[in-house]
Amino acid sequence: MPASHPMIELRNLHRYFDETRAVDNVSFRVYAGQVFGYIGPNGAGKTTSMRILATLDLPTAGDALIDGFSVVNDPDRVRYRLGFMPDYFGTYANVNVREYLDFFARAYQIRGQRRHDAVERVMGFTGLDVLAEKPTNGLSKGMKQRLCLGRSLIHDPAVLVLDEPAAGLDPRARIEVRSMIRSLANEGKAILISSHILTELAEVCDEVAIIEQGRLLAVGSVDEIRNQARPPQNAVEVRLLDDVAGTGAAELGRWLGDRSDVKELNVNGDSVRFLHAGTPEDEASLLRSMIEAGFRVIAFGSKDQTLEDVFMQVTEGRVQ
Repeated sequence: MPASHPMIELRNLHRYFDETRAVDNVSFRVYAGQVFGYIGPNGAGKTTSMRILATLDLPTAGDALIDGFSVVNDPDRVRYRLGFMPDYFGTYANVNVREYLDFFARAYQIRGQRRHDAVERVMGFTGLDVLAEKPTNGLSKGMKQRLCLGRSLIHDPAVLVLDEPAAGLDPRARIEVRSMIRSLANEGKAILISSHILTELAEVCDEVAIIEQGRLLAVGSVDEIRNQARPPQNAVEVRLLDDVAGTGAAELGRWLGDRSDVKELNVNGDSVRFLHAGTPEDEASLLRSMIEAGFRVIAFGSKDQTLEDVFMQVTEGRVQ
C-alpha cells in the first residue's frame, strides 16, 4: 500500500508561542491509502500541527511536507495537493449548496465543464445533491459537516487533513462520515484525522499518533502502541457454576489474588472480573489452571484493550 514516499510527513516539527511549546519535535509519516488518527487532549498541539500542514501557520523549526513539497518552501503546490477540513468553518448568507461549492471550485481555478463536473461529483459523493438549492446557513449540523468535507474535496486532492469531522454529529451522521472517510482512503487518498471519539477512530484508522503537551508519545497501530506502553492487559470475566454455599467465586478471587499477572479483582455473585497481563496463550493457561484447581468454570470471556484504554495508559492528563 505505501507509495515510494509519504504523502504527509512531519520532520522534527516545532511551533512555539512565547514560552508555550504547542508542537515540540513531532515526526511521523502517512502514506497513500492510509487513515492516520491524531489524538490527544485539548491543547495538545493537534490543530496547530494541522494548520501548519494546511499552510495557515509556519513552524518555528522543522518542516512538514505534502506529497514531497514543503509547506515552508512550496506552499502553493501544497495547497493544490491538500484538502483541509477545519474544526470550525463559516457559511455565507444568500448562498446555496451548489453556489458554495462552485465558489471554492473557482478559487482553485477550475473552469468550464470541469468545474461543473467537480461540483456534481462532490455533491453526489457527500449526498448533498438533493439539497443543491438549499441555503447553506439553513443546513443541519450534519449537512454542514458534509458541505465542509465537500469543499475540501472539490479539487480532488491526494491528501486530506480533517480536524474533528464528526464533532457534534448524531450517531447516524457519524457512521456516514466514517464510511465516507474509509471510501476516500480506498481511492488512495492519504488522510490525517483528529477526533475525541476514540472508539470511532479505532474502527477507521490504520495507525494513530498520540500527542500530549506538544510532544509525540506513541505512533503505530493500536496493538503496537498497547504493547509498547506496557504489557497487554485484557479485561477478563469468569463465571462459575457455584457450590451450595455460594463461596466458589470468593475462593476463586482469593486464588487469583496470589497471582502477579492479575490486577483489579472484583467478585460479584458467581462471577469474577479482573485485568490480566499476558498473551492469549497465557489466558488459555490461566483457564486450564483454574479448572485443574477444581473451579467449575462455565464462562471465560476476555476483551482486548480499546483505543481509549491505550490513550489513558499513554497520556497523563497534562495540559499547557
